[in-house]
Amino acid sequence: MKNVLVLVEDHSCIDSVLATAVLVGQTFDSYLEGVPIAPDISDIVVADISIGATVFDARTRQVLTDRAARHFTAAMDHAGYPRDTRNNGPVAVWTNKMTNDGIVGCTSRVYDLVVLGKPGSAGHDPRQATFESVLFESGRPVLIAPPTVPKRLGDTVLIAWNRSSETARTVASAMPFLRRAKRVVILTLEVSNVPGPSGTLLAAALERDGIETETLKADSKSGNEGPGILSKAVEIGADLIIKGGYTQSRLRQMIFGGATSHILAHSDIPVFMAH
Repeated sequence: MKNVLVLVEDHSCIDSVLATAVLVGQTFDSYLEGVPIAPDISDIVVADISIGATVFDARTRQVLTDRAARHFTAAMDHAGYPRDTRNNGPVAVWTNKMTNDGIVGCTSRVYDLVVLGKPGSAGHDPRQATFESVLFESGRPVLIAPPTVPKRLGDTVLIAWNRSSETARTVASAMPFLRRAKRVVILTLEVSNVPGPSGTLLAAALERDGIETETLKADSKSGNEGPGILSKAVEIGADLIIKGGYTQSRLRQMIFGGATSHILAHSDIPVFMAH
């Protein structure tokens, strides 16, 4: 996790996003690159063309960029995170060029990890469009910061294992965290109809890689595994959840609900996710 992109915007989770990024950086001696982000203009125009014109006025964009820069700089300075680019080790740098939801998924493909805020429905919350752009277009994992600033990250890790290819990719991407964790718990979600290796087989594979694990099983009579995942994460004191993103389609989850949607709505724990 050496190259980390941090999406910065004046929203309800910004303190947690920056604190989470610092925790990653301190763990892996990372290069943290902060970048300001705004809504895609097409999304705003559909809602209100007059607002779209205002938000994408050059002066307004600069105001938003400057505000994001102040958040990033203050957080890095408060944490004592190095900002001298001559430093060969960890360093935090600011990119003074705004990106938007429409292109951030493409531009984040060269980073090991993207840190962003948990999307919500309130006007001052991080946007679902930002999260989905990175999750589906980057080919890279995301680390979703909860509304509350985390004190720890990756000491006790819960893997929500449903045998899917999405979760397999997520686990592979999360290996740097798993190798450093003090405790790794694999929660096998029995409700899933996805064929694939059991949690016991995943545990055996990780243990051959030097990662000690525990295995648990969870049932969900409701058909939505999300509440069970969050309940078990709280029970074991997890400070990181690892889960594949949208192993069911987004449309199905919108209509019937699903684990990803539930976790995005309710998790107070950082979530490491890939698709």
